[in-house]
Amino acid sequence: MRISTAQIFEGGVRGMQTNQGALYRTMNQLSTGRKVLTPADDPVASARALVVDQSRSVNQQFMQNQNYSKEQLSLTEGYMSSITDALQTVRTSLVQAGNIGALSDKDRSAIADEIEARLNQLLGIANSQNSAGDFLFSGYQGNVRPFTADASGNVIYHGDDGLRLLQVEASRQMPTNVSGADLFLSARSGNGTFVTASGGNAITAGNNTGMATIDKGSVLEPGKWQSAVNDPTLWSDPNNAGNLSIQFNVTTVGGITTTTYDIYDVSTPGAPVLLTDTPQPYTPGQSIRLEKTTPPPVDFGATVLVDGQPDDGDSFSIAPSTKTNMFDTLRNIITTLRTPSGGGDGTYNPAEYYNRISGELTNIDQHLENVERVRTGVGANLQELDALNSQGQDNDIQYQGTISSLLDIDYASAISDLMRQNTQLEAAQRSFAIISSLSLFNVI
Repeated sequence: MRISTAQIFEGGVRGMQTNQGALYRTMNQLSTGRKVLTPADDPVASARALVVDQSRSVNQQFMQNQNYSKEQLSLTEGYMSSITDALQTVRTSLVQAGNIGALSDKDRSAIADEIEARLNQLLGIANSQNSAGDFLFSGYQGNVRPFTADASGNVIYHGDDGLRLLQVEASRQMPTNVSGADLFLSARSGNGTFVTASGGNAITAGNNTGMATIDKGSVLEPGKWQSAVNDPTLWSDPNNAGNLSIQFNVTTVGGITTTTYDIYDVSTPGAPVLLTDTPQPYTPGQSIRLEKTTPPPVDFGATVLVDGQPDDGDSFSIAPSTKTNMFDTLRNIITTLRTPSGGGDGTYNPAEYYNRISGELTNIDQHLENVERVRTGVGANLQELDALNSQGQDNDIQYQGTISSLLDIDYASAISDLMRQNTQLEAAQRSFAIISSLSLFNVI
């Protein structure tokens, strides 16, 4: 076969360019650390790496969401810690205020001032905002101030019960806030089942005038206090209206004073229904069974403890527990503390004062328990976020490893290829130089 001079030159140039291209590609691989520079280098590896990289991007977004959720919940948990501290301070002050004999009206008014400061503190916490300016406790409505006080001091909630959810994992959404209604307005009043309180004197149409007190609803056994509701099934029976009144009758005959009580169903305002067939004997410090003794008899499955001596016409009310407002509880405490003592019109006698303070102390305990319930839920979410974030970091490492195995260069192999390709290029250049210098004119 005849090889022309042009073919020799073209072949030599093509060989050098091919070797230069291979050498250039290897140099690029070494400089970038990637063996696949374009999809054409390895279409299958490029496609798989793209899928894995997309999965990694989604995982990284989940991790960002987890970090944001953790920041918001940690901020919320910090405020709830402050709420607990404020309520504990109120509780301590309330216990101190319970000793009416050792405190003057001025002393109790000073305690009321301190509790009012805690009320303002709690209202400020309830309207807290995050770094973006969103209110933490307004539900879905992050741009709405959740709590405001009207001219009478009543605190009104403008938010809702919504939870702002964020996708923190493929199958998991995490709330990033706490509803103000759940935190500040959802505690159950009284003992959680019913509320006991002074019912007023039926004769004077004012506060109780005697020295009887009622607890939040419990029975006393030797050395042990038990729940007020002994049988929840009986208490929730439809025959039990739940709105009851214990009214005392005090008579004195021949110098002997006898105290009895009757139980009324007062679920219909202005139309009490007598539930006891005969007045029941009252002994201070003994539990009173809540029941209907008129035919047909009904046991309501609960008892309350009344102590001290009531006056004729004094009464105590038992009503179903309802959701109570934390701010209203503190306002009621302040009102009670600022009401003068003495027992006359517009004042409280020691027993009436004790009953009111005891009832509000029970409500404070309910608020503390409710805050702890919500705080426990936030803590559980924070733990879950830590676990999800740890798993996300492990997944990210796995994704990086998979992408590296598909795209990253093997430096030992690439350097060896570079040396070989450099030798090939040098050989091609030398051989081209020798061949291109051959000429018949040199031998003529």
